[in-house]
Amino acid sequence: MRELYLLLGTNLGDRQANINEALMRLNKVFGTPVKQSPVIETEACGFVAPPFLNAIVVYKSARRPETVLKICKQIERDMGRTDAPEYAPDGSRIYHNRIIDIDILTYGKLQMATPELRIPHPQVESRAFVKELLSLI
Repeated sequence: MRELYLLLGTNLGDRQANINEALMRLNKVFGTPVKQSPVIETEACGFVAPPFLNAIVVYKSARRPETVLKICKQIERDMGRTDAPEYAPDGSRIYHNRIIDIDILTYGKLQMATPELRIPHPQVESRAFVKELLSLI
């Protein structure tokens, strides 16, 4: 079993309700969290948008990382997220408002890079709010 760190973010609708709903759905799949950060409000990164609510939740899991990704993406779709990742001609990510975003930050000491999934998440070190949330766990 490895510790699975997930980052949740939302900037549409009832943001707190979105976080709570995502946590409820994740708990049904992964069980009781090992750790959980408080929810904090952050400015949008990479685009102009309303502020986000963000939190980190940690579970113990033995699932394959690809399975974890599928579970997270299904929860996002079930909650109403419809946008697919978009990239600019230079390869940089184009960001959008979202009802919920669930990113795999780390998964034990696992390191992997596929077109669909990079662990650890490439923005763990570059996003100040992620460092802040990690320090609050």
